[in-house]
Amino acid sequence: MQGVNLYPLADRESLVTTDDFCSVPDPVPGFGAFVDALPDIYAGLHFKQLVDRVVAARKAGKPVAVAMGAHVLKVGLAPLLIDLMERGVITHVVLNSAGAIHDYEIATVGRTSERVDTQLPKGEFGFADETGRAIARAAERGAHPEDGAEVGFGRALGRCLIDDKAPNLHLSVPAAAVRLGVGVTCHVSMGADIVHMHPACDGAHLGAAALADFQHVCKIVSELDGGVWINVGCAVILPEIFLKAVSVAINLGHSLENMTTANLDMIRQYRAETNVVRRPPGTGITLIGQHELLLPLFRMAVLSKLAE
Repeated sequence: MQGVNLYPLADRESLVTTDDFCSVPDPVPGFGAFVDALPDIYAGLHFKQLVDRVVAARKAGKPVAVAMGAHVLKVGLAPLLIDLMERGVITHVVLNSAGAIHDYEIATVGRTSERVDTQLPKGEFGFADETGRAIARAAERGAHPEDGAEVGFGRALGRCLIDDKAPNLHLSVPAAAVRLGVGVTCHVSMGADIVHMHPACDGAHLGAAALADFQHVCKIVSELDGGVWINVGCAVILPEIFLKAVSVAINLGHSLENMTTANLDMIRQYRAETNVVRRPPGTGITLIGQHELLLPLFRMAVLSKLAE
């Protein structure tokens, strides 16, 4: 999109900084007993079921994939996700491109999330130069990797941040995934993200990189019999991606009867409930709660149970 007015990312006020992020304490002794003490009804039962199924999947060498909306990163939970990747609990991470934007900005300038209400009337919402330029570069690299790497948007973003030695590289989920050999994909809805307004955005690159990542997700889902897919805080894009990947997997002859799916969100959302919890084969679980409370509890419970 030529002719738009851009400004440096460093000049933009942001709502979230790395000072707000969570920490990742070691498992608390006896926390497993706390989990066991939860009532076997409604959320107490469902929480224990999800923890048990994640633990069982990892002990059996089955995958655990976490698909996350951008808000999960915006509320400072990247350290928690990276810790679970490093400990071998999460084997695949799935982002939407809004999540990629937050991740890039945290990794490079240590803050993210602009004030839309003040930026929009000035015609400045979404026009930070570096963010759009970097995501465009990642899309090009994901569509046409020059280093022999596998194609794909998520992997390319992680490699770009690593190559650039981003100041907060330790807080980047895609960079951690690349470093650890964990699967990572990023999924685009054209026109829904600020980076699509940037003059450097190339639809061919974006489409090729995103299509490659959809194909990666289809492979991940085809291996989920006995594994777990957790959708956290994404209402539309990733639940739709997941449902199509389930259809591909079944069409190609893969059984998913022993798959566990879960939707964790602050409110019940139609598509996530329908496409993640209800429609796919296997067992579906719903947990409602604030990400910044529910995910730390979930992490502590899983690590405590794995240690038993």
